[in-house]
Amino acid sequence: MKTRITELFGIKHPIIQGGMHFVGLAEMAAAVSNAGGLGMITGLTQRTPMALAQEIARCRGMTDKPFGVNLTFLPSVTPPDYPAYVKAIIDSGVKAVETAGNNPQKWLPAMKEAGIKVIHKCTSVRHALKAEAIGCDAISVDGFECGGHPGEDDVPNFILLPRAAEELKIPFVASGGIANGRQLAAALALGAEGINMGTRFIATKEAPVHENVKQAIVSASELDTRLIMRPLRNTERVLHNSAVDRLLAKEKALGPNLKFEDIVAEVGGVYPRIMQDGDMEAGAWSCGMVVGLIHDIPTCHQLIETIMADAETIMRERLMGFLGDQSVRA
Repeated sequence: MKTRITELFGIKHPIIQGGMHFVGLAEMAAAVSNAGGLGMITGLTQRTPMALAQEIARCRGMTDKPFGVNLTFLPSVTPPDYPAYVKAIIDSGVKAVETAGNNPQKWLPAMKEAGIKVIHKCTSVRHALKAEAIGCDAISVDGFECGGHPGEDDVPNFILLPRAAEELKIPFVASGGIANGRQLAAALALGAEGINMGTRFIATKEAPVHENVKQAIVSASELDTRLIMRPLRNTERVLHNSAVDRLLAKEKALGPNLKFEDIVAEVGGVYPRIMQDGDMEAGAWSCGMVVGLIHDIPTCHQLIETIMADAETIMRERLMGFLGDQSVRA
């Protein structure tokens, strides 16, 4: 299957693995890329730019296919050394970067000069148009269903994707709530040029996370996520657990007086304990409503091949069948 996304990134299938904290390691990115998609190393999971350069080198030893780096620009009193992270990406020869969070305009000239293609994650059409205007090459359009931060507009993909198709000239992928070939076919019909999956890739054999995490995803339904940090306008979709219940109780009790410091025990530094140690009650962790569609733990190759086969069957057989005998119309 050829789309503007496969052509832009030099990949076989229009499937991108999104950046995920303590999931997007070399093993994950390489497995997705070897299966024909575009794997992503999560840049800020690596504590230093040097560690990121080493992780990129480790990934390159596992695949000769294109892969990228996710770099999220976050507001912070003591921000990461972003210039050094960008330099590590450029010096390592990576040619695809997924940016997220704050406006990446400041970093685009250096990445463009290095021949890097930038796909920026957006949760609204207005932000997508801004990313297009500043020179991003593609957009990852994140619907309200997504795990992590869905923005504050609460627009699901069945509306957001065709709106993006109305407005954007550069290619975009559908992100949020996607796990199978039916949804790839639907995303293409709605105007996207491919899909971006996060939660679905955690439940794969190669995902470098504790087995408890994978089993939690398979066991959950579409009703088992919650939205936290809405009062702080930093909404995050997470999987329901006891820590999330405690956090939501604090939000309700404190109301407009809630501060980040009040919930730091439930959200601060919990990812290693969850993803590596398998402590599923340690805190809140990003997870999409798509868990309701995840019923197994395949290899990345099996997953991607199934998605592509199912999407092509739907497009060639089911959808074409609705058109009837075209010769009669002629």
